[in-house]
Amino acid sequence: MAPYTPVFATALVLNVAVTVRSSGLWTKYFAPATMSGDDADPLLGGSTDKKQEEKKRHGDLLKRYLIVYLLATLSDWLQGPYVYALYAAYGYSQHDIAVLFVAGFGSSMVFGSFIGGMADMCGRRKFVVLFALIYAASCVTKHFNDFKILLLGRLLGGIATSLLFSVFEAWLIRSHADANVKSMLSASFSSASYGNSVIAIGAGLLANNIASSTEMTPMFSDVDKESAIMFKGGYLNPFDFALCALIFCGVGAVYLWEENYGDDQGQDDDNHGDEGKSSKWHDALKNALITTVRNRDIMLCGIISSLFEGSMYVFVFMWTPALQALTEEKDSLPFGLIFSTFMVSCMAGSSLFSLAIQKVKGEVLGVLVFAGASLAMLIATLSSSETIVFIMMNVFEMTVGMYWPIMGTMKGAIVPENKRAAIYNLFRIPLNFIVLFSLLTKLTPTQSLTLVSAMLGIASVLQFQLMKRRGGITSSVEVSPREDTDIVLPAIDAI
Repeated sequence: MAPYTPVFATALVLNVAVTVRSSGLWTKYFAPATMSGDDADPLLGGSTDKKQEEKKRHGDLLKRYLIVYLLATLSDWLQGPYVYALYAAYGYSQHDIAVLFVAGFGSSMVFGSFIGGMADMCGRRKFVVLFALIYAASCVTKHFNDFKILLLGRLLGGIATSLLFSVFEAWLIRSHADANVKSMLSASFSSASYGNSVIAIGAGLLANNIASSTEMTPMFSDVDKESAIMFKGGYLNPFDFALCALIFCGVGAVYLWEENYGDDQGQDDDNHGDEGKSSKWHDALKNALITTVRNRDIMLCGIISSLFEGSMYVFVFMWTPALQALTEEKDSLPFGLIFSTFMVSCMAGSSLFSLAIQKVKGEVLGVLVFAGASLAMLIATLSSSETIVFIMMNVFEMTVGMYWPIMGTMKGAIVPENKRAAIYNLFRIPLNFIVLFSLLTKLTPTQSLTLVSAMLGIASVLQFQLMKRRGGITSSVEVSPREDTDIVLPAIDAI
């Protein structure tokens, strides 16, 4: 068996070292003291005061965003490990469970294609609250041992997932522009990615403890287990905790976030509401689709994100059988330790991005990260050593930690503000096709990792093209301007 504990310890030390190096602690305690001209001359102190004020605005914005965003991701991570286990505990066959999973991803693909545009028109904060309500309703359906109700829950969960991966990010980018802290967008994405990994580890430990704290029993004591429809306890506990997190998430969005829209004029709430009523629900989808097709940079960005995130989903499905195929002690694999190692590696990647972006331009860094991820998966595919495969999997997870801030920053610079959430959800359509393909085909672990390596290789080539087209300018973190982003389009009603 591979040395899982030493690899975890190594990843943890690396994460701590990189995180300290990229944080303010290094500058405060370890970096050599230097005085810039602005700091040395009190007559030039205005520049320093301005920078301090900018940091204060950014810190306040980031704090408000992370409270709501991390509650949303907490609810997602709490549910993830126990969805399959709950369906199996209800007695459903592997085929029925596959149908439920396909329904969830299919729902995300279909409803997500237009729900992002509705968020741009009606208000992103409103749709964050709607996300919390829809996902909470999905959690409630888990208490019912009824296939149709569970299917409804998967459909609701698919819609909520589309909102989670589009509306939150769209709100953050617009808020940075409104607060005039666009230069700090990369740092915000890096913090969100790091925090998400911390939440994933904590949620995994919490879900494991509460799921095993009680047995799953019928909701009403006078009903026997075979004929009961509603249940409580056991595998349902993580979903109940997720429900609580979603309630706090929705309330937090209402009280901590201001409303923003995908518009160019920055209308107030009243004016915007009138305009939203005059638009058809599918207008934003049509505009987003035409914009994506006509703008090569947006198209490349979308394909790259779909390929990388699709690779992540395939990896999530296949890392367990891939490691089991390399060991004779299949049942004794330390899955909790392995998952924790992955998350620690992902955290290290987020911190490494904070260091790398100071010296390497965003598009260039993207090429290096995607190519490195492809190489890591290729080595994992070709190697028969459990240790090497596990190490390469952690290298891939490190690139995942770097991917989120890289892609978030690039999309912030490339995608027009007035169609941001709609286009983000269009990006998820090919992603969901990839996920459905991996679910519906019976690929072996080796075939799956080969597919992952190939998709990442293609992503790195496309990223190289995008880098050449844009000249590697994303490191300046210029959010797409609201007045210059519209491409001349035919009238919507004529389409």
